[in-house]
Amino acid sequence: MSCCNQCAGLERLFDERLAQNELRDYHRHGPAPTTRMLLYALKTHRLNGLSLLDIGGGIGAIQHDLLQAGVEQATQVDASQAYLRVARSEAERLNHGERARFQHGDFVALAPQIEAADIVTLDRVVCCYPDVEALISRSAEHTRRYYGLVFPRDYALLRVIRPVFNLYFRIRRNPYRFFVHPTTAIDSILEGQGLRRIFRQTTRFWQVIVYERG
Repeated sequence: MSCCNQCAGLERLFDERLAQNELRDYHRHGPAPTTRMLLYALKTHRLNGLSLLDIGGGIGAIQHDLLQAGVEQATQVDASQAYLRVARSEAERLNHGERARFQHGDFVALAPQIEAADIVTLDRVVCCYPDVEALISRSAEHTRRYYGLVFPRDYALLRVIRPVFNLYFRIRRNPYRFFVHPTTAIDSILEGQGLRRIFRQTTRFWQVIVYERG
């Protein structure tokens, strides 16, 4: 599958209706549980004055929280224009719109144009991208200090469920596909980029991992 087809599928899947539903849930309950885990792990470190690159940031939950926690400037790159509109509006509502930047498109394709940041996050993004080596290696190149991921655990049940998910999208004629990439492959790429794991927490389906540049 090409990344262009996947991004077209993402644009269709993560539309205005879903973005507004997520925003309402965010206002009621705050970030999703795994996002809270990632934020907790990052906020155990000194963040004042640091910069953030949030890839596939959705409604912007990570950047909203970290900008309030001391991060100086945040950039969000997302394949969904609907999510970017909601994230930008929420940033303005929270009075940090001037410190937030937004870029629409495929991060891997845009990477040469994107500035490096102290913190790079990919919250439930790895499972949405077919070329995991390109995504992980290029995003890792952009981090100066911390690198946070939320992605599926690569165990048997999810490998069984994955074809069912993708059959649903195929029937709906949506080119989006769900992926379960091996954790060992991701670790290997990041270690090769000089990053070491400093935090890991899991739920039934997800794992939250933070790396630090050595």
